[in-house]
Amino acid sequence: MPKSAVTMGIGTIMEAKKIILVATGSGKADAVRKSLEGPVTKDVPGSALRRHPDVTFVLDEEAAAKIKKIKE
Repeated sequence: MPKSAVTMGIGTIMEAKKIILVATGSGKADAVRKSLEGPVTKDVPGSALRRHPDVTFVLDEEAAAKIKKIKE
């Protein structure tokens, strides 16, 4: 497992014990939504993260803007 990398394949990422994904800005909103909602598919590599046991998404309001709200 590399300690750090600029780019890394999803297979290598999935081998990590813990994943922290940081996304900021409105330009990431569609990718974040597709990663968290809808089917897990190779067309949306981030969706594979839903199959990992320890993932944390750290998002600003703009990156999270298109995620459907959970009713309380």
